[in-house]
Amino acid sequence: MIAQVADAVQAVRGGRSLTELLARCPADLRPGTQSLSFYVLRLLASAEGARALLAPKAPPPKVEGLLLSALALLWPAEDPPYDAHTVVDQTVSAVRKRLPASAGFVNAVLRRFLRERDAIVAAVQADPVARFNHPAWWLARLQQDWPEQWQEILAANNQHPPMTLRVHARHGSAETYVQRLSQQGIAARALGAIAPQAVVLERAVPVTALPGFAQGEVSVQDAAAQLAGHLLVQAQGELPHLPEHARVLDACSAPGGKTAHILELGDFDLTALDSDARRLARVQDNLARLQLRARVLAADARQTAGWWNGERFDAILLDAPCSASGIVRRHPDVRWLRRDSDIAQLAQIQAELLDALWPTLKPGGRLVYATCSVFKAEGQGQIDAFLQRQADAKLIEVSGLSGHLLPLAHNGEPAGAAGSGPAVIDGFYYALLHKS
Repeated sequence: MIAQVADAVQAVRGGRSLTELLARCPADLRPGTQSLSFYVLRLLASAEGARALLAPKAPPPKVEGLLLSALALLWPAEDPPYDAHTVVDQTVSAVRKRLPASAGFVNAVLRRFLRERDAIVAAVQADPVARFNHPAWWLARLQQDWPEQWQEILAANNQHPPMTLRVHARHGSAETYVQRLSQQGIAARALGAIAPQAVVLERAVPVTALPGFAQGEVSVQDAAAQLAGHLLVQAQGELPHLPEHARVLDACSAPGGKTAHILELGDFDLTALDSDARRLARVQDNLARLQLRARVLAADARQTAGWWNGERFDAILLDAPCSASGIVRRHPDVRWLRRDSDIAQLAQIQAELLDALWPTLKPGGRLVYATCSVFKAEGQGQIDAFLQRQADAKLIEVSGLSGHLLPLAHNGEPAGAAGSGPAVIDGFYYALLHKS
């Protein structure tokens, strides 16, 4: 297992997506490899700092991934995944198989780390990158955008996220489903008003353990992602409830969670669009399991001449490509794969999508712009600029649902909740735009 984790970590350090790597991992090793890889990537900069102190000259790549993984697994933690003896023993055994000459070196480094751990940890954490386990540019951007909350956001990014479900609105309520889970020995709670179909599990379980999953009665979806459907469909401010059979466009639909949620909330004439034909297969799979129907097209939403027939939409969901800076706790490799320059490039794509799709919306129609980002350049800054360009666009503020939603412990909880433990929502930005 440690060898699989080490390969994944080294690949991420080389710029490759962890999702892609896990897809190639043997099925029986994949859950464990994912869990440990996530653990290591949340502590990667700390492990790199410790390695630099203990062994200033980097070992060969085949060994370095193993060494970094072991240092992360040995990092002080309330509930470490393995005891120290097991980590050292398994790591040295793996090194011996890959590069026998380095086994003694790795053994010595790890044992010295354990002997001097407190002092080494203190020295490493003097560097903010190693202390917070995020790149320097990321820290600077968060400090600029969220001067009061940046440390809380970073802490949330390094937590294990809760598993959240969306109960099919046509099959029952969140409260009823919580009772069904209880009968199966699965502890859970309904989230409440902010996401009426959301159920938060006390502990993650395989989807095969969820009653009714195969029959389409429930899906896995973060609570923040569930807000999109409600913003688009339900009455908000001066906008009425979206009428049945309205023409709806989900412009960047893969993997289909938000597409399905919209269709669960009403009978709409929905077109699901995405530029990645391979990912559209997941949209089809999701819709089939949930017994829902949509028109599914592979196309770049910006190139309207290639897919739009000229008939305008009543409502559009634009879940735009973004940095994913709000869902780092679910994808801990993102922080190591992104570059500061990516943000401006992504913001340009977001602006192009907004400008291309706005003419396809009927006068009186609505567009929900969404990103799973906490960076203001991809959220409020993007919409402020759009409103300057489009005189017929009006921003509808919706308390608790629109604007920047931060992954903090109290967000998404009912009023008066303690707000302890991991945040129930991921970081998102939502804007509801009305076309006059």
